[in-house]
Amino acid sequence: MFAIIQSGGRQVKVTPGETVTVDRFDAEPGQEVTIDQVLFLEKDGGELMAGAPFVANVKVMGVVDGESRGPKIRVFKKKRRKGYRVTRGHRSTYTRIRITDIVV
Repeated sequence: MFAIIQSGGRQVKVTPGETVTVDRFDAEPGQEVTIDQVLFLEKDGGELMAGAPFVANVKVMGVVDGESRGPKIRVFKKKRRKGYRVTRGHRSTYTRIRITDIVV
């Protein structure tokens, strides 16, 4: 059984027992979360359920494991012969969720 959820504008494939990384949201480590934005579901029998846009009455349950940070991205801008050089950086924060169950 697996599901495809939408979190933070991205689509993530999840299965029970798996740990996934999604964009950061406010939750304490150990807190249970419920994600009801399920786009696609495949049951154990092979039955497929697609939503328009979300599958009705399906929820993904999980426990927050903590937060982590992604790699640092450097943004460098330059205009030749003008003496213009700017370096900026960006580093995203992610939330790790351990998927416990998919409730149909």
